[in-house]
Amino acid sequence: MCGIVGYIGNKEALPVLLEGLKDLEYRGYDSAGVAVLHDGKIERIREVGKVEMLAKKIKNKTKEVRLPYKGVLGIAHTRWATHGGVSEKNAHPHTAGAGKLALVHNGIIENYRELKEKLNESLESETDTEILAKWIFKNYQNVGRGDLFQAVRSALLSVRGTYGLVVIHADHPGELVAARMGSPLVIGLGDSEYYLASDITPILPYTKKVSFLEDGEVAKISREGFEVFNLKDEEISKSVIKIDWDVEKAQKGGFENFMLKEIFDQPTVFEDAIRGRMDIGGGTGKLGGLNMSLEEMRQVKRIILIACGTASHACMCAKYAFEKLSGLPIDVDVSSEFRYREPIVDRHTLVFAVSQSGETIDTVMALREAKKRGAVARGIVNVVGSTIAREAGAGTYIHAGPELAVASTKAFTNMVAVLLLYALEFGRLHGVDLETGQKILEEFLKIPAKMNRILKNSNDIKTIAEKYKNNSDFLFIGRGINYPVALEGSLKLKEISYIHSEAYPAGEMKHGAIALLSSDFPVFAIMTKNELYEKIKSNVEEVRARKSKVIIIATEGDAEAKELCDDVIYVPKTMELLEPLLNTIPLQLFAYHTAVALGRDVDRPRNLAKSVTVE
Repeated sequence: MCGIVGYIGNKEALPVLLEGLKDLEYRGYDSAGVAVLHDGKIERIREVGKVEMLAKKIKNKTKEVRLPYKGVLGIAHTRWATHGGVSEKNAHPHTAGAGKLALVHNGIIENYRELKEKLNESLESETDTEILAKWIFKNYQNVGRGDLFQAVRSALLSVRGTYGLVVIHADHPGELVAARMGSPLVIGLGDSEYYLASDITPILPYTKKVSFLEDGEVAKISREGFEVFNLKDEEISKSVIKIDWDVEKAQKGGFENFMLKEIFDQPTVFEDAIRGRMDIGGGTGKLGGLNMSLEEMRQVKRIILIACGTASHACMCAKYAFEKLSGLPIDVDVSSEFRYREPIVDRHTLVFAVSQSGETIDTVMALREAKKRGAVARGIVNVVGSTIAREAGAGTYIHAGPELAVASTKAFTNMVAVLLLYALEFGRLHGVDLETGQKILEEFLKIPAKMNRILKNSNDIKTIAEKYKNNSDFLFIGRGINYPVALEGSLKLKEISYIHSEAYPAGEMKHGAIALLSSDFPVFAIMTKNELYEKIKSNVEEVRARKSKVIIIATEGDAEAKELCDDVIYVPKTMELLEPLLNTIPLQLFAYHTAVALGRDVDRPRNLAKSVTVE
């Protein structure tokens, strides 16, 4: 993995490919490469590092050896290392047949060793992708008999694992072949030209008309059109949809980087998330994506929220709200663990699969396992037409817009917002009275203005971050619904600043983590005014007794909090169940300003990828 771009048409492919790779940089990567078919020959060039380094290498090589790279068909890739280290020889595209065939691939080929034995060929790289390229070429020579599409299709019958791939061949200058199994691919439809990409971002500058490949589908694409077949060679009728995202949304909008812009986007996109989804008169949420009657909702006896990373923390926040409002048993499962035990689900179990990209492979596979076991499955995602959105069959978009920084921010708050509305909807069905429901919704409407009040303090938080930037360790603590907020704050700090941090329920700290505390081990405490205020205040006293520096997130007007800490960040008062929507923002800003002060690349932190499509 990580990003794929392909083009066939009438204009030069190289500029399209390079711009597409730049649009995919937010996914995280360690190397990049392109392959362009020109005058009967595939010209390939790869480079470790950023896309701009690849572009520079192409420019220099063009000057040296007069390679024009002027073909109108090509493929490109940004790689996040899985099989094999970060090196030029492991970068995509990979070739076979003395350079006649080139391939880009996202995913992992699980039976690559088996295929390698069958090939009995020497390899240039350490990757499973090169083996896949050679396996397809072998099929091209034998089963395919010179038919590129049939070669790809027949080769994939022997492949186990996940893939999103695009193949070109020097003898087929008017054809791209693409296939998908577990790793997304989108076809963009232009005027006698077609685009391919891992997601819609690189396609939007050229067309809003797209078609999504599903698992087990293989596409044959030419300037005249595209045809899609399954692995049994049966033709599939594909729909074309129009994406309404504007390219402007993907720009930085005057901010220094995407992450800061996306933190500041939160008041606006929060309104997008709740717009039209609240019935104030009825004191309830009204999310049509649930696609269940009241009687079907009453049949739900248990809810499971499955997610990874930041999405998992959003689910943990929602667990408190679901249990408090609905009285239903709620579980939060890490997706990667869910399907490797024996999860107890049935037709009375509602499973929400939560993912920003909608492509997180662990969550996709957990969703499939839940459906296989008879659960009612719904998706909560940000990306229109993503795998989870399609496979769940129903669910809710969080409407956060494109999130281009690798570390998620605005998607978190919108996930929490949607989940809280679902919690209220089930709560009204199970005994929450009208007045309580209306009070919650009225407070929801005040959240954007309160978010803006916090964002105005960004420079003050920057000052605090610069004070603590040289600490090598941090502890984040919270209680109740603010424990997952602490987890999210810790994750953001380690993701983008590379500072080691941990998060604990504050009451659990004394059972081990307190041994870490010292004068050079600062503690971040979420201590807003709620029913557990006195409890966490006692925990902060325990921290102070161990001489650790203390930073507190406190409710505006809480003078007592200021006396307990070295630094305080105030947030507006809100209902306890809505506190994560506000309390997370100072933690995002603290992590951001710390990382910037340390000179980190906040949009593309090392070793991370935006859309994790491998297990």
